[in-house]
Order: sequence, then C-alpha cells, then structure tokens
Amino acid sequence: MLQQRTLKSLTRAVGVGLHSGQRVELTLRPAAPDTGIVFRRIDLPEPVDIVVSAEAVTDTRLASTLSKGGAKVLTVEHLMSACAGLGVDNLMVDITAEEIPILDGSAASFVFLLQSAGIVTQNAPRRFIRILRPVEVREGTGANEKWARLEPFHGYKLRFEIEFHHPAVDSTGQCVEFDLSTGSYSRDIARARTFGFTKDVEMMRANGLALGGGLDNAIVMDDYKVLNADGLRYDDEFVKHKILDAMGDLYLVGKPLLGSYSAFRSGHALNNTLLRALLAQKDAWEVVTFEDHLLAPRGFAQTAAAW
Repeated sequence: MLQQRTLKSLTRAVGVGLHSGQRVELTLRPAAPDTGIVFRRIDLPEPVDIVVSAEAVTDTRLASTLSKGGAKVLTVEHLMSACAGLGVDNLMVDITAEEIPILDGSAASFVFLLQSAGIVTQNAPRRFIRILRPVEVREGTGANEKWARLEPFHGYKLRFEIEFHHPAVDSTGQCVEFDLSTGSYSRDIARARTFGFTKDVEMMRANGLALGGGLDNAIVMDDYKVLNADGLRYDDEFVKHKILDAMGDLYLVGKPLLGSYSAFRSGHALNNTLLRALLAQKDAWEVVTFEDHLLAPRGFAQTAAAW
C-alpha cells in the first residue's frame, strides 16, 4: 500500500511575513492520518484551525490566502509547495501571526525544516486526485492572454511558460517542464526565489504590501538588471519559481494530483480558478489509492531523500 506521510517530530522557524513585515513564529507538527494540512492561528484569543482546500482560498493578490470566518493565513504557497514536492500529506502548522514567514523567498528553507524533522509513513492509504479528462481555464486575449490546463497523466508533471518583456528575465529560460517522478524537487525547483521590480515596490508598500521584502528574500530588478549581488541561483530561476508557486497553489486542493499541468502566464488567481473548475466537473477526476505501491507512478513510493 502506498501510505500517507507526516513528520517524525516537530520543527520550528522564526521569520517575517513578506507583505506584512510582521515577525512570526512557525511550528510544524506531525498530524494523524487523513488530517490533511491545517494552519492554526495560535495568536488569536481562541485558536482557529484553517484546513487546506481550494474553497478556503479567499485572496490571490500576489500570494495565496486561506480564510475561515474572520481568521486568515497569507502566503501559504511556498510551504505548500515544499509539502507537495516532498510528499507530506498530514501536517499541523502553528503560526503566531497571519502570514507565513518568507524566509529566503524560496521553498528551500521549508524543505530543510521538513527533512530535518523527518518524514515518516502512516498506516493509511495515500489518496490522489487523478485527472480523467482535460480541464482548462483562460483569461484575457492577445497580449493579455493567460491560461492553465490539467490533463490525464500517470504521474505528476508541470510545464510553465512566462512572458515579462524585461531584459533581465528575457535573457533567461522562459519555459520549464518538471516531472516529479524523474526530477528532484529539492535540487531542481525548491531554491527558486520569488521576484519583483523596484518600480512596483513603492506602489505595493503604499498599499501595505511587500513590507518585509528585500534582497535577502527576493530577486529584485530595476528596469534593466538583477540587483542581487549574488545573481541567480538557476539560469531559469524566474520560470522555476512559477513552477514552485504552481505546485503550492495546486496542492491547496487537499490531495496530491495525478496529472499534467501546463500554463502560460498563470498566477495564484488562475491556478485557484483551475482547481475550482476541476472540482465542479465531477466526471473530470476521481480519487484513487494504490494497494500495490508498484502500480503507483515512479517516484511516488519513496519518501524524499535528504539533500
């Protein structure tokens, strides 16, 4: 049987929120089978548990935000991406503020936290959402066109293409395909950082956003070049970060996907629209388990190796 996974022990980190600039303490705890991933706001007078689901996403401006009643948790996508990449099904995430810490702007720190805690199997079958037929969503036309699509595939792969018309971005790879069964998430994707432009920072800060952002947790560009002294971590770091974000956004469906995702200029909003379109079409998907782990797609039967 292909089993669910959780952490062996708890692990902690302290950082600041990218948009709020608030200090936040993060504690990752093991969780029982079929718990899913649950964010717990322990700073509120009465702690609130927010269970990950596509329907719990209430804001997708610059990040993915989950809400329950008046409680919310912002910028969950990098931690969710690490959980998807390492195959973590059940996890309690305690936070002392409303935003997940940005740490270094990638998923690498979350990968380190999860692996340092240890990932263990549980006595319950791992449930996947298997795509049975294509589902696609589109927005805009011409130069503003963007789209995202899910199609049947025995495994999980993602293909993303970007188009920014910026010298620093245009000189790097514009399209990447990542197959979870043949690639290494921690090596190939996890270290790609979020990025932004100096011309947008003042506008965002005037709107109470990007208050915790800087050169130590993002790739920052002026009109011509990357301003970070150490340059890029990958030749195609920009598009790889979009793959990283997409993996986190799609894992908000609550179960790992078996299928192929492809997108052009998509973002948090369109990724969530795609999930909602999928769930609304009951004939487009089914929930499956693998009693014989040898029948599962290659790469899904192993827990992620330490890097």
